[in-house]
Amino acid sequence: MRVLVVGRGAREHALCWRLSGDREVDRVFAAPGNAGTAHCADNVSIQPNDISALLAFSKQKAIDLVVVGPEAPLVGGLVDRLEGEGIAAFGPRQQVAELEGSKVFAKEFMSRHGIPTAPFRVFDDADEASHFIEEAGRPLVVKAEGLAAGKGVFVASSVHEAREAVDRIMRHRDFGAAGNRIVIEERLQGQEVSYHVVSDGKKFVTLAPAQDHKRLLEGDEGPNTGGMGAYSPPSVVDAAVERRIQHEIVEPTLAGLAQEGRPFRGALFVGLMVHEGAPRVLEYNVRFGDPECTCIMARWKGSVLPLLLGAAQGDLSGVCAEWEAPCALSVVLASQGYPAPHARGMPIAGLERARLMEPEVVVFHAGTKVDHAAVHTAGGRVLTVTGIGDTMDAAAKRAYGVVAGLHFEGMQFRRDIGLRARPSDASYT
Repeated sequence: MRVLVVGRGAREHALCWRLSGDREVDRVFAAPGNAGTAHCADNVSIQPNDISALLAFSKQKAIDLVVVGPEAPLVGGLVDRLEGEGIAAFGPRQQVAELEGSKVFAKEFMSRHGIPTAPFRVFDDADEASHFIEEAGRPLVVKAEGLAAGKGVFVASSVHEAREAVDRIMRHRDFGAAGNRIVIEERLQGQEVSYHVVSDGKKFVTLAPAQDHKRLLEGDEGPNTGGMGAYSPPSVVDAAVERRIQHEIVEPTLAGLAQEGRPFRGALFVGLMVHEGAPRVLEYNVRFGDPECTCIMARWKGSVLPLLLGAAQGDLSGVCAEWEAPCALSVVLASQGYPAPHARGMPIAGLERARLMEPEVVVFHAGTKVDHAAVHTAGGRVLTVTGIGDTMDAAAKRAYGVVAGLHFEGMQFRRDIGLRARPSDASYT
């Protein structure tokens, strides 16, 4: 079987890494991939949003399965085009991808189907939004409606911060057309949880929960990012909480989509806030999370192909998730300046030594490229170092041990990933 993985991040590297070890997979391609995927796949110089080129390549190379990593090509209709040519694709169709592509659609969908989430208002006028914030007089969350690479959400700590978010999104147009409308919602309390299921349009397979760290700085301070690290499983999701997530959120979400003529096939990632055992939805994503996917793939037991192919073909009968590693923890190494404009082209030291730690620690690449036979930085999030272990403490020690041996100019990372699941006196760097 020939598989094409679309995307360039650590998520896509993790998928290529897992698929490349599958005896049923003859060849893996990555479009465009990165310096890490080059070790487990054939990189192809096609951008994720170049739908026509991806379609032509898939036909030319007789690709059996296309696994779409990022959200933009899903929202752009890549799966529709592939399936129209008889090519199996993992990911939802364009109409279904609106669940992530429009935060307004997502919030209104939750209202229609009684799915627990924060109260909200929608605005298409900056003055009206600012007036609402002033009248509310309390901390709120401000979200750009469209895709903003995880950076269009502002969890304001004050009225001033909320108004600044409106200015950035709607007046300064930091996120372009994604900020034509905004959602303003109540700020929920609790712990964030990333919950993934894979659906074939009728049934679903639950994956291991994880907890992401969105803020740039330790102690959950600083701006939102695409994710600075994750760990799995989080202790906040016990058996009772997981039952509530499935019955109160996942099942009505998938049933509601099917009822509205949008059956979901692919990975549904529900961002949740859990407070006193009660889960509420923060957002939907229609693909694997990054960096959560690195934890999921590192823990996975056996072949992941039946999961991906079964969802793409609409039949997950007999497929279940099995976990080999009890715990995984991922630390993101980012460029100086990220998530704002950042430096690129810095040589990365320590990668060859880090490879000797596999499989206990895997360094997944994101923003990397090969230049004159050396690996250099080429993006905001550069590497994701994932450690596994029987305990979260062991996974953290392994991950941070490898982090200590990696270096590029301006490298920044959080030292408190998974702290809630580690001993209170743990220190790894």
